[in-house]
Amino acid sequence: MANHKATKKDVRQAAKRRDRNRYYGKTTRNAIRDLKALNDKTAVDESMPNVISMIDKLAKRGVIHKNKAANLKSKLSKRANNLAVAQ
Repeated sequence: MANHKATKKDVRQAAKRRDRNRYYGKTTRNAIRDLKALNDKTAVDESMPNVISMIDKLAKRGVIHKNKAANLKSKLSKRANNLAVAQ
């Protein structure tokens, strides 16, 4: 690392962003895991919009790629629709 004020500031900013991105990514992964564990259609319908919003925010911030966000949302929607058919 160069010994300049701007470089030191950039390292601090990058660390802060990395921690923030890790937090949001992990929180979203936990929410997806919890959603997949649900077997009740009404509970899935209640929590689905929140999880999809979290995924969209990750894609908007650049934490995950927009195609990965689309794939995640598609798989979750498919699973929710299959739950509806099964019941």
